[in-house]
Amino acid sequence: MSSTPESLADFEHFVEQAVSKQLLRFFTAGSVDDGKSTLIGRLLYDAQAVYEDQLADVRKNTSVEGASAIDFAQLTDGLRAEREQGITIDVAYRFFSTVKRQFIIADTPGHEQYTRNMATGASTASLAVILIDARKGVLPQSRRHAFIASLLGVNHMVVAVNKMDLVEFSEQRFEEIRDHFSSFAALLQIKDICFVPISALHGDNIVHRSERMPWYSGPNLLGHLESVHIASDRNLTEMRFPVQYVIRTEDGFRGYAGYLASGILRLGDKVTILPSRATSYIKSLHAHGKEVEQVFPPMAVTVTLSDDVDVSRGAMLVHPLHAPRVAHTVDIRLVWMSERMLDLTSSFLIKHTTQTVRGNVRHVRYRVNINTLEKEPADHLALNDIGAVTLECQQPLFCDTYKRNAATGSMVLIDPITNETVGAGMITGIQADNLQLASDGSAGQPLSRQERVARRRHYPAVLWVGNNYHLQRELERMLFERGCLVHAIDEPIAPEYAAQLVGILSSAGLISIWSSLALGSAELENAVQMAENSTFILADDAVDPGSEPVAISVCKLLEDRGILFPPD
Repeated sequence: MSSTPESLADFEHFVEQAVSKQLLRFFTAGSVDDGKSTLIGRLLYDAQAVYEDQLADVRKNTSVEGASAIDFAQLTDGLRAEREQGITIDVAYRFFSTVKRQFIIADTPGHEQYTRNMATGASTASLAVILIDARKGVLPQSRRHAFIASLLGVNHMVVAVNKMDLVEFSEQRFEEIRDHFSSFAALLQIKDICFVPISALHGDNIVHRSERMPWYSGPNLLGHLESVHIASDRNLTEMRFPVQYVIRTEDGFRGYAGYLASGILRLGDKVTILPSRATSYIKSLHAHGKEVEQVFPPMAVTVTLSDDVDVSRGAMLVHPLHAPRVAHTVDIRLVWMSERMLDLTSSFLIKHTTQTVRGNVRHVRYRVNINTLEKEPADHLALNDIGAVTLECQQPLFCDTYKRNAATGSMVLIDPITNETVGAGMITGIQADNLQLASDGSAGQPLSRQERVARRRHYPAVLWVGNNYHLQRELERMLFERGCLVHAIDEPIAPEYAAQLVGILSSAGLISIWSSLALGSAELENAVQMAENSTFILADDAVDPGSEPVAISVCKLLEDRGILFPPD
């Protein structure tokens, strides 16, 4: 711990040193009762990062007197339910600092029921500490957490074999667990794995080297955390700046605030603004309350541009020569977090960078067997399942694959009714037919039929209502309120031009509602068959129209025929 500054100059130097220290975010995970909370409590205690009032409160709740009898888990298990059950439920965050580095710890749950909480804690971490009980060895939940860590792009992992005191500090047992975990980890994409034998309760190899395990020659846990190299983990080549907020002041200042997700942003850089594809130059950069010449991720920054262009929340500033893909449809690896199974007919809010768009899971490609990492056929995902799905969004995402850029390759799925986060996704592939920004800022490709369908959530159709002109207007209003592209045709149309008009309306993705004033049923059906790109539906086909308003029955008929996507 650093000494307390005695003068103003010492204090300023102290603050400057503290700010300049590199920050390491890491999380602990493992099966239930592997000792995660105890480990963090012991780490904080031995690193002298626990306040006296915290220690006094913990000692008051400990039945046996003496520092050696401290229940270290109570330093992190803050919820009453956690203390009563003796397990971690929520994610507990703790901050501490040493001479070499600052740390933010996320103590995540071990129970399978709370895997979703574990994924939350791991999502911002650079390093994972996976605890394994030396008596039990590698358990399914240990493998699950290691797999999720690899999915989330955690490049560094410490496998802490805990409770070595309960196996008599056996080197043979440590090596058995190391070999078992190593064979499993070989299937994961984790660059750096370190194995440390510890006893969290007694402090062996936590901050100080254990004299009871002389056969171990590696670093202690804190020593490894202080020295692990993380500076090269971030993508510094492809600049991505999602705009979170637009700042306007009375003196005419207009700035765009957010966190730099990746790359380096410099004064005078040329940038492309998505989705408009307009270009401009960086006029000024404001960070830490002053103007700077360049910023690095994940710095918070306010940007001003040299041109008056349209930029709002959800927009993204990128380098013209290193632009992300612009896509409606992506393949993602999905961690399902809801107790309700994934429903392919449901619509979700997709939170991606600073954008929130509507989307649907088109289909489940497979589920991953957490024990063998094999791909299993599946048509749904249940709580804590990990699978591969295809996601279709109504508005385009400005995205990269997660492996290439974690900031623009990750997302969460939110239930729009309950506001519950139901899934976390990592982009593994982007559909080949999606548009990609050209270096000149122009895509230049026509809109596809599928893009129109994804945006409006319906297929084109031709609907005939006969003489029911009130129903025609009611349907037009109801479909419009659902966000559909819809138009009522009630002016006379020459039969020889009907097929051409139907083809144009259907190519534009519209649902057109025709009355007998425009064209007869048989003539209209013939025009649809000649156009060959739409569906002809009679309003009279609505099931039991007397049981509810006819317009509602017709909408249900459109859903049953696959024309309308189910409502949110």
